[in-house]
Amino acid sequence: MSLDVSPALLDQAERGEVDEAAFVDCVRTSLPFAWEMISSLVAQLKVDGGDFADNQTPPPDEQARGQLLRALASDAIRGALQRHFGVRLAFQNCHRVAVFPLDPSVDKRLARFTSSRAQLLNQSPELRDC
Repeated sequence: MSLDVSPALLDQAERGEVDEAAFVDCVRTSLPFAWEMISSLVAQLKVDGGDFADNQTPPPDEQARGQLLRALASDAIRGALQRHFGVRLAFQNCHRVAVFPLDPSVDKRLARFTSSRAQLLNQSPELRDC
């Protein structure tokens, strides 16, 4: 299961539209490793500036890796995180998360990061089974 959904939030979903803030809070509490990584990258981007901030350190264990995969593979979760933090998220392999500002001036850098070439260059034998 991707998220620990409270009965109240599930009831809200069954009745119709879900409050985005409640959904984001569910993601925050259900996927704390992914939340912390993305939060810290957003903070790094704000402090350092530049085109993007990224993580190149593999997660400490499979549970953490699974959180990143669930957060970034789900369109709903990923979209909510992007809206909440006001960034665009990019993902390579099973751990390299990057945050890009919404500024169109970084579109070329985002395209390079998400290109087939970049994916191939980010391969290593240690990451084969990630």
